[in-house]
Amino acid sequence: MESENQTVVAEFLLVGLSEDPELQSLIFGLFLTIYLITLLANLLIILAIGSDSHLHTPMYFFLSHLSFTDICFSTTTVLKMLVNIQKQSKSISYTGCLTQVGFVLLFAGLENFLLATMAYDRYVAICHPLRYLVIMNPCLCGLLILLSLIVSTADALLHSLMVLRLSFCTDLEIPHFFCELAQVIKLACSDTIINNILVYLVTSILGAVPLLGIIFSYIQIVSSIMKMSSAGGKYKAFSTCGSHLSVVSLFYGTAFGVYISSAVTHSSKMTASASVMYTVVPPMLNPFIYSLRNRDMKGALRKLI
Repeated sequence: MESENQTVVAEFLLVGLSEDPELQSLIFGLFLTIYLITLLANLLIILAIGSDSHLHTPMYFFLSHLSFTDICFSTTTVLKMLVNIQKQSKSISYTGCLTQVGFVLLFAGLENFLLATMAYDRYVAICHPLRYLVIMNPCLCGLLILLSLIVSTADALLHSLMVLRLSFCTDLEIPHFFCELAQVIKLACSDTIINNILVYLVTSILGAVPLLGIIFSYIQIVSSIMKMSSAGGKYKAFSTCGSHLSVVSLFYGTAFGVYISSAVTHSSKMTASASVMYTVVPPMLNPFIYSLRNRDMKGALRKLI
């Protein structure tokens, strides 16, 4: 009976970034502004690509999916925190917490694979320009998106189902503004060694494979550009990769920053604050990076507006 009572959990408590009442209104205003900018900017990117026939190419096809993923990722992490601050509540149901864990893993994984897919697209465009439309045909583009979705969904389901087997005791405070997998596992009072092994193993594989793919693509791209005799051709080739490279640096840079901060410091508040850079900032900045550095994108946005 005791173990059954431990397993039945009504809700978790999301401590958030600060418990200071004076800072709650400031945090609410800041995150609401960030969320609305993220929503509007990414929605404009999707609408601009959909409405301009000149942008119906593989590169913008992947970009529209990246924008949609950014909207979903930001909604999954930020919206519950805004609702809780507005209601002056910290609670999230057990089902809601596990659902949030699953969606965070799904959209983070999907963004990871989309960035790798976009790197492959740039590799084909620069290293095999004459065969670009043959290689990056609509069938392959759709297949890459579908494969990314299947792998990310399988990863999210695996971890979510493994959390279901855990028992939880009384201290159910999550020192974060959303239900993060590692923080939820720490609250369990049953054996979590299998969960921790899976987290390190699966995250290492699904994180390393796309990153290695991006690195390999850019090694080939730089090698191909260096062989070009025209300075104008080199500049044009570099400019087509600039936006994607900036987004990749932002995504992986903030992710590694969160990992290093959690390894160096044992302060849960510092880790939660660092996670803001990983979960909130990239989805907001990605559309600006692509629109400000891309002439076609700026033209499509002007037409749309």
